[in-house]
Amino acid sequence: MTVNFDELLDRRNTRSYKWDQSAKMFGSEDILPLWVADMDFPSPPAVQEIVKRRAEIGAYGYAIRTDDYAESIVNWFRRRHNWTIDAAWLGDTPSVVTSLSLCVEQFSEPGGQVVLQSPVYYPFYDVIESNGRQVAKNPLVNHNGRYEMDYDHLESLFKGGAKLMLLCSPHNPGGRVWEKEELLKLGELCLRYGVTVVSDEIHCDLTFPGHTHTPFASLSPEIADLTITTLSVTKTFNLPGLVTSFLVISNKDIKAKLDKRIHTLSLHMASHFAQDAVVAAYNDSEDWLDEMFAYVKNNLDYALNYLQENAPAVKPMKPDGTYLLWIDCRALEKDKDGLKQLMYQQAKVAFNEGSVFGSEGEGWLRINLACPRFILEKALKQFADAVNAAGAV
Repeated sequence: MTVNFDELLDRRNTRSYKWDQSAKMFGSEDILPLWVADMDFPSPPAVQEIVKRRAEIGAYGYAIRTDDYAESIVNWFRRRHNWTIDAAWLGDTPSVVTSLSLCVEQFSEPGGQVVLQSPVYYPFYDVIESNGRQVAKNPLVNHNGRYEMDYDHLESLFKGGAKLMLLCSPHNPGGRVWEKEELLKLGELCLRYGVTVVSDEIHCDLTFPGHTHTPFASLSPEIADLTITTLSVTKTFNLPGLVTSFLVISNKDIKAKLDKRIHTLSLHMASHFAQDAVVAAYNDSEDWLDEMFAYVKNNLDYALNYLQENAPAVKPMKPDGTYLLWIDCRALEKDKDGLKQLMYQQAKVAFNEGSVFGSEGEGWLRINLACPRFILEKALKQFADAVNAAGAV
């Protein structure tokens, strides 16, 4: 397969969350959006074809799931991640964030503490607080430009009574692909204190050479027994608009409790389009993924070199995976409003402002690298010019 990832798919005026809100969100239509984590690449041809075929049926009634849906998931994780999943462990929800919220609701007490590792994907905070729980931060340690877990502090939270943890693996926004030994140490603590782990592994397929994703639940049957894994094709194959995700839960009691809540909320019905797209992605789009992520790796290398040469005051955290680049802008000595002004008014770009990932993200920005190279080049030049015009070198 040869895909032209250099060609921009024009998504303006398509009700695009990323491209059609610039005036409303950033104050101008003339802004390059490299923020929300979807790609500016066409989805895989096999997925496009099946969605067209489903549309051509002409009647969009209730749908069912067939065995090939579960088989495509099971085979993908065996092939790509050396993880043996039983189809009976699978369950569906509309999105990973839906799954996170359901798990907080069902496996923690009102007013209780739920652990997250900050800075982290901002809906983690939302699902905890909106369910009437307390955020228990276990801040990651920035050690020589690489995030590490603070196990001593984490243990103190578990000793203090926290019984649920939301794990981001691989980590967003920092791009850490946690090593097996790191996850085993985390798992040992969770086993010791009886902590249930909801592991958001939506970026699991997006790892750079030299880094391997380890599913948390694959570490041991005992760790799997306390783990709820949330997954989706949507990040891997650029399908978030199809609204589909799945859970992997080997613990029968945990799965039964979540299944009951999902049915109570009537979230269990199959989509006319999504299940077929999942099958086409996992069965027929592996070459597309490999080509796409090689392109992203080249974008990453370009961005790291360009920022080092043209905006040395900005310090990127080199990621192990994801198509996100987390950059340290604290040397610019700007608060969040100052960074927004620098982006939206001077540079005419939209990256994610870091404080939304928690107070530990203040002074940082997150850049989406999953775009044609010329878009990235233009955005980085405009950003570097603005940084240098502001007097930072």
